[in-house]
Amino acid sequence: MAAELIDGKKVAADIKAGLKTEIDGLKAQGINPGLAVVLVGEDPASKKYVANKQKACEATGITSFSHKLPATVSQQELITLVDELNNDPRVHGILVQLPLPEGLDAKEIMNRISPQKDVDGFGPDALGKLMLDEPGFISCTPHGAMKMLEAYNIDPKGKHAVVVGRSVIVGKPLAMLLLRKHATVTIAHSRTPDLKDVCLKADILCVAVGKAKMITGDMVKEGAAVVDIGINVTPEGKLVGDVDFPAAKERAAYITPVPGGAGPMTIAMLMYNTVQAAKMAAGMKVEV
Repeated sequence: MAAELIDGKKVAADIKAGLKTEIDGLKAQGINPGLAVVLVGEDPASKKYVANKQKACEATGITSFSHKLPATVSQQELITLVDELNNDPRVHGILVQLPLPEGLDAKEIMNRISPQKDVDGFGPDALGKLMLDEPGFISCTPHGAMKMLEAYNIDPKGKHAVVVGRSVIVGKPLAMLLLRKHATVTIAHSRTPDLKDVCLKADILCVAVGKAKMITGDMVKEGAAVVDIGINVTPEGKLVGDVDFPAAKERAAYITPVPGGAGPMTIAMLMYNTVQAAKMAAGMKVEV
């Protein structure tokens, strides 16, 4: 039996619809959530991502402040812009689109963003709070993955979750979020011996390595929930995930498609974090 599709587009649309209602209420109180998006250079994928984020801002009612800089911008010029945005009361969230062009220190820039405006959840304050189980901004992609599981009533409690990928952006925070929900978590990666055997133990298999179809159908446990966070472009220009979708869906109980799974959720959770940041700045109760 083929797996049930986890429809990230629908879950994201539901979240954004709820946010729009909340934002309308905030605006009635004089609170206008604002997100500053900084794009450096002309990377086509980054430009597309930024355009999608700005479109989501318009749809939900978040004010978007766009800053497009040439690839030749200096580290100090970028730091100066981030400092200005940190001090701008109209801006509640700051997003610097990664990757940055060669020669720029992304870690220094991420660390420069005020913890109160780090809606991407990439800074040390956000990551530290995640590790300590304290309230804080959660990285948008792993947060979105958890929301998809929740929407389909897939409870990690007592299950074995395998996260293939160990990046600070996805793999590590996702593992921590699964631990919060009482899963037993294994972190694997491209250098894990017997990766197939590890994956076959997963009740929940989450993959974020950036390698097309790295996880084949015979690496998926019968009845597992598969969350494919990879986005890869084939030589033919087709978007595919890190999981061999046609084969995996014949073994899994639930599976996310690519596109239409994790991608829309990442943007929805960015909008969510921005609203929380605006409420935090206004001294209101927040849910981070």
